[in-house]
Amino acid sequence: MLSQESLKRIDREVAKYPAGKQQSAVMAALRIAQEERGWLAGETIEFVAHYLGMPAIAAYEVASFYNMYDLQPVGKYKLTVCTNLPCALSGGVHAADYLKQKLGIDFNDTTPDGKFTLKEGECMGACGDAPVMLVNNIRMKSFMTPEEIEKLLAECK
Repeated sequence: MLSQESLKRIDREVAKYPAGKQQSAVMAALRIAQEERGWLAGETIEFVAHYLGMPAIAAYEVASFYNMYDLQPVGKYKLTVCTNLPCALSGGVHAADYLKQKLGIDFNDTTPDGKFTLKEGECMGACGDAPVMLVNNIRMKSFMTPEEIEKLLAECK
């Protein structure tokens, strides 16, 4: 179900743990699977669990707990806005509202062209840079004023 390249990457992650503890690589394995597939369908999670020798429900518990894993298809650009208290007090809610208006979608929606998905996130550990946003779970953007949001959206075009 996953490419040989992805399986080799998972094997490298498994090798970091003692023999018989390969399930410890589940977070990395799910990330690798998501990178290849775009999101984590149930059968992908089951495949990863089987590959690691663990119950499928245990892998699903991990995938459903962390917001970096997508259990539904997402747009090319997943924008996760922190609305936790420090960011909310520093404009996170306004940044989210601006994005909702600009993109014409709400949290957990994807634009009709499939380009953007908007998510609400918890603390990203950069309260001094609030409001913050993650792009595709990788790139953090700070001080997300409307002007900075416009720059980001232009970069994504």
